[in-house]
Amino acid sequence: MLTNPVEGKEEEFNDWYTNTHVNDALRVPGFVSAQRFKLAPAQRAAAPSPWGYLAIYGLEIDNLQESIDALAARYNTPEMVISEALHPQRLGLLFEAMGPRVEAKV
Repeated sequence: MLTNPVEGKEEEFNDWYTNTHVNDALRVPGFVSAQRFKLAPAQRAAAPSPWGYLAIYGLEIDNLQESIDALAARYNTPEMVISEALHPQRLGLLFEAMGPRVEAKV
């Protein structure tokens, strides 16, 4: 998920995302891991990115649509409260692995 905070609410956004939202997401069936990232100041391309934050969620499921539906059913309910510090423009994409994870040889 690519996101940004509402202007002036970055601290509130990060507190909510790290301490509340990630835990709410991990209670959705199929969601097994989460890790957040902040855009690094050093970039290969000079063009600015519209997104400052990235969250990657790991899922272990047999039916992706069931997890998507479960997430949608909880979204902005008491089970998954959405902070007003989260900017409404965001981008969420789902990817499927194309092969095994490859790690550097040490």
